[in-house]
Amino acid sequence: MKKEISVFLENEKSTSELGLKLSEKLTAGLLLFLKGDLGAGKTCLVRSILMSLGFEGKVKSPSYSLFEQYIIDGKTINHFDLYRFKSPEEWLAAGFNDHINTRDITIIEWPEKAQNILCEPDIEIEILYDKEISRRALVKAKSKKGEMVCKDLV
Repeated sequence: MKKEISVFLENEKSTSELGLKLSEKLTAGLLLFLKGDLGAGKTCLVRSILMSLGFEGKVKSPSYSLFEQYIIDGKTINHFDLYRFKSPEEWLAAGFNDHINTRDITIIEWPEKAQNILCEPDIEIEILYDKEISRRALVKAKSKKGEMVCKDLV
């Protein structure tokens, strides 16, 4: 781990603001893992990132489809939700590894469901409950590319 930042998320607006800051720094080939309990705000963060990049449609949680792809201003953003995985091998069987490349930005919710199959991310964000409605995001840069995105994030 190269760098860790703790961000207090008082409410959904704070989560959206974090998504906006992240969206301004995303680069091609970035791999982002999102961890946290059900309802912690992972999909809310992804929605904010996508909308900040200019996406105007409905952002669905890919809990049932497992994968959603968005093309915004020439950038391809892959959004995975592995919550329903029963085993890590499902990642390989589905052929999803092809979406981790040097061109696309890939965001994976519940990456622990494909533990030991997925490569190391550039950034890992864990969203934890802080109080009844607030959260805390632990943002960890795990590569040089991740460090550049996390620089001046807060």
